Amino acid sequence: MFADRAKIYVRSGKGGDGHVSFRREKFVPNGGPDGGDGGHGGDVIFEVDEGLNTLTDFRHIQKYRAGDGEPGGKKNCRGKNGEDIVIRVPAGTVIREAESGQVITDMSGDNTRYVLLKGGRGGNGNQHYATATMQAPKYAQPGQPAKELELLLELKVIADVGLVGFPNVGKSTLLSRVSNARPKIANYHFTTLNPHLGVVDLEGAAGFVIADIPGLIEGASEGVGLGHEFLRHIERTKLIIHIVDAAGTEGRDPVQDIYAINRELEAYNPEIAKRPQVIAANKIDAIGDGDFGPVEAIRAEFEPRGVRVFPISAVSGQGVKELLYYVREMLDAIGQEITVFEQEYFPEEHMDTAGEPYTVVYDREADEYVVEGPRIEKMLGYTNLESEKGFRFFQNFLKENGVLEELEALGVKEGDTVRMYGLSFEYFK
Repeated sequence: MFADRAKIYVRSGKGGDGHVSFRREKFVPNGGPDGGDGGHGGDVIFEVDEGLNTLTDFRHIQKYRAGDGEPGGKKNCRGKNGEDIVIRVPAGTVIREAESGQVITDMSGDNTRYVLLKGGRGGNGNQHYATATMQAPKYAQPGQPAKELELLLELKVIADVGLVGFPNVGKSTLLSRVSNARPKIANYHFTTLNPHLGVVDLEGAAGFVIADIPGLIEGASEGVGLGHEFLRHIERTKLIIHIVDAAGTEGRDPVQDIYAINRELEAYNPEIAKRPQVIAANKIDAIGDGDFGPVEAIRAEFEPRGVRVFPISAVSGQGVKELLYYVREMLDAIGQEITVFEQEYFPEEHMDTAGEPYTVVYDREADEYVVEGPRIEKMLGYTNLESEKGFRFFQNFLKENGVLEELEALGVKEGDTVRMYGLSFEYFK
């Protein structure tokens, strides 16, 4: 069974607690603190697996947890980091936050690996808190808590061209003729159950990926039939081939069929309805010899609107070559970039740090500005600084919480070093 949606729960690892201990050696009666740091919790990572083409695996496993960091030990022993959990998905998977439905990331194009939740940072052992006046600190830092989210995974296939049309108009037959796809073909009046992808190879021109989108019926955008379940798969396509039964073998008017399907596209997503279209007037082999009336009626209705009409027979192959080369020309004019859905939900923005204190001081000995406190520590743990958007979010967090203002009040200048929990940054305005 083809699966293109799934709901799962993910949790990053908790940071291990720092340890409280003191040196106890035979000739060192008053040994100093030697509590080790806790290990960092594991991250939740999504990776594209080119060998996958459905989300079926997520029907069987719906909870994914990264490993917790181990606590620190005696003799400055640091706890082991928790194991990351790597969740493999097919290319084209859009990951959303379940409650809001907002996009967190789109595993398409160059985005083949994404750290969705960072594990909690391990806590410092008591060795870090020894000072001239407090030489035997009896406390250590707890590890940061785990982060968790409920996610919706949605597969939107990555194809250059989408085939749309009523059931039984010949989409599967055309796809099997022009590509390496082998969909089941029969006189079904309901619909193909799976979207099928095929690669079209053209002599002397670049090939392209084509998707047979399951047959639509009127009302599909409102949930009637199965067509609405698959409309998401044409959201990435650059161009639509609209296949219609020109011979009217089902007793329907081909012109009205085209308008009916376009209404469904418009109702589902107006942006899709604006995509360039080509009409393939199929089943001309079933029209009487010399009877060009049905094809001419389609041409008279749509070509004045800028939509080319190609009479074809998916069974015999008549007219198919001309259609494909025209589609290739249109794709060249459109360009190569695929549609990638922009991030709308930033997990770090929803991690509560309100009311947590922080300090900003200048360390003369190290010639560094030091920013510390639970609010900063939590935000560092929640934010993926390796991502450009994550780093930009953290900069905004520092600005909105007055940290940058306090640094400037202390006299920070461009190029100075700012340290936050073991991470050092050069300050730039």
